[in-house]
Amino acid sequence: MKKQSYRDLLAWQRAMDLVDEIYSTVRNFPNYEMFALATQMRKAATSIPCNIAEGQGRFSLRDFRHFLREARASALELETEIIIANRQGYFDSERAEKLLEQASRVGQLINGLIRHISKRIQGE
Repeated sequence: MKKQSYRDLLAWQRAMDLVDEIYSTVRNFPNYEMFALATQMRKAATSIPCNIAEGQGRFSLRDFRHFLREARASALELETEIIIANRQGYFDSERAEKLLEQASRVGQLINGLIRHISKRIQGE
């Protein structure tokens, strides 16, 4: 059986879509935020698919699960940063809700992967 690529994982694909949305959104932030909150949001967003990919490339399921947990934590960090940016008026509530929904969906997909991997670990 051929090993699945991280690029085949729906969680990774949706996380990449979220990265695109975040990069597009922060382009419109005020100049004084380009090296503060905008940078933090880009880092948190890119951390999600990067951790999924790195974990999938590891040789153990326990390592994969660890990196998935890191990805989930980055998704939650990003949600908080989205709320902060919205509260500061950097984008409207409609945009915030769309981004929060995307981040939440990515988190749900990651949670599903964590549950799946945890069951496989228990079966070892």
